Amino acid sequence: MTRPTVINNVRIIDPSQNLDETGTIVIEDGRIAAAGSGARNQGVPDGAEVVDGSGLVAAPGLVDARVFVGEPGAEHRETIESASRAAAAGGITSFIMMPDTDPVIDDIALVEYVLKTARDKALVHVHPAAALTKGLAGTEMTEFGLLREAGAVAFTNGRHAMHDAQVLRRAMTYAREFSAVIALETRDKHLGAGGVMNEGLLASWLGLSGTPREAEVIPLERDLRLATLTRAAYHAAQISVPESADAMRVARSRGANATCGISINHLTLNENDIGEYRTFFKLSPPLRGEDDRTAMVQALADGTIDIIVSSHDPQDVDTKRLPFAEAADGAIGLETMLAAALRLHHSSEVSLMRLFDAMSTRPAKIFGLDAGTLRSGAVADLVLIDLDEPWIAAKDGFVSRSKNTPFEDARFTGRAVQTYVAGKRVHAAQR
Repeated sequence: MTRPTVINNVRIIDPSQNLDETGTIVIEDGRIAAAGSGARNQGVPDGAEVVDGSGLVAAPGLVDARVFVGEPGAEHRETIESASRAAAAGGITSFIMMPDTDPVIDDIALVEYVLKTARDKALVHVHPAAALTKGLAGTEMTEFGLLREAGAVAFTNGRHAMHDAQVLRRAMTYAREFSAVIALETRDKHLGAGGVMNEGLLASWLGLSGTPREAEVIPLERDLRLATLTRAAYHAAQISVPESADAMRVARSRGANATCGISINHLTLNENDIGEYRTFFKLSPPLRGEDDRTAMVQALADGTIDIIVSSHDPQDVDTKRLPFAEAADGAIGLETMLAAALRLHHSSEVSLMRLFDAMSTRPAKIFGLDAGTLRSGAVADLVLIDLDEPWIAAKDGFVSRSKNTPFEDARFTGRAVQTYVAGKRVHAAQR
C-alpha cells in the first residue's frame, strides 16, 4: 500500500470527463479517491502527504503508444528499466513497447518476459505489442489468440510495413475475432526506395534522395480499404502528410473503424531542421515541409489525428554518427514529448484539453488500457506539470541510455515536475 496523497490548489485537466477546474486530488490505496473542486471537502486521510499544487496542472499520466526498446538484444541502446525511467521523467505513466527486439516478440515467452521484467524493474506500466507476423517478415501470422491471452495489447510489424495485402486481410480478420488492434507503418517498399528525406527542392539542394508523400498515402489507402472490408480495428501508427489525414476522413465516412497517430517530431519540426546533414533529424517517415507540419497540427486540433506518440527509437553513435544517407532512422522522445507538445499550447494552435486527450485519454481508449483518466476509482496515474518552467534539453540530462534527440539543446517552456504511478511518486524534477 502506498501512502495517501492529497494535492491541493491544482488545475485539473481530465479529457475523459471534459474537466478543467482548480481543485484537489485525493489518492488512497493507489487509486483516485476524488478529483475536482468538490474534493476539497473530502478532508485529509490519516497519514497523508499533502502537496501544494499551486501554479501546476494535473493531468492523467501520459500514454505513449509507440516506444522501441533495445531489450532483449540491444540493451546498450535501451533497457526496459531505463526506458521506464525516461518515461517517468517525461510524465509518461504507460507505454506500448514495439516488438522489434532480438529475438522478435512473436511468441508467448517473449510477451511474458517483457511483462515480468517490467513488473520487476520498471517504474511505469509497460504493455507489449506482439508481432503481427513471425520474425516481422510479413508472411506468416503469429498466434493472435495465445499472444492476446498472454498480455499483448496490439499487433504490429513495428518499423516494418506490410506489403502482402492477402496476409494483411487475413490478419485483420483474425484480429477482429479477438478484439485486437492492428497498428501499422504505412510505407511502400518500392516507391521512393532509397529515399532518406522528404522529396522536394531541399532534398535536391542537399543532393539527397527523396521519399514522396505517395509512398505513405498509397499503402494507407489500401490498409483503410482492407479495414473497411474486414471490419477490423485498424490504427495507422504514424502519418505525416495532409493527404493521409484526408484519407482517414474519407475512410471513417465509409464506416472504417480506423484511428491514426503522429509523432511529436512531425508536429513540431520540419525538413529545414535537417540543416547541414544533421542525422538526429533523420526519421521515418521523414520530416516534411512546413506547410505539411501546420496542416498536421490542424488535423490534430480537429480530431482527425487521434493520438500523439514519441516514436522513441534509441540509436547509438555507431548508427547515427554517419553520413546522412547511411545513418539509421529514429530519435529518442520519451523525455521530450510533453515539452514539445506544449509548444503547440503556447502558440495557441492546440488546446491543453486536446493535447492531453491525444497523449493520454485517447490512446488508452484505443488500446484498451486502464489509464487516461482521473475519475474516482481509477488507478492513480497522473502527472503534475509546470506550464511555464523554462528548461534546456541538455544531452547530459537525459535518462535514456541513448542520446539521439532532435531536440538537443532546445529551449522548452513547460515540463513534468512530478509523476505518479498507482499513487506512488516515481519522478520529481529538481527545481
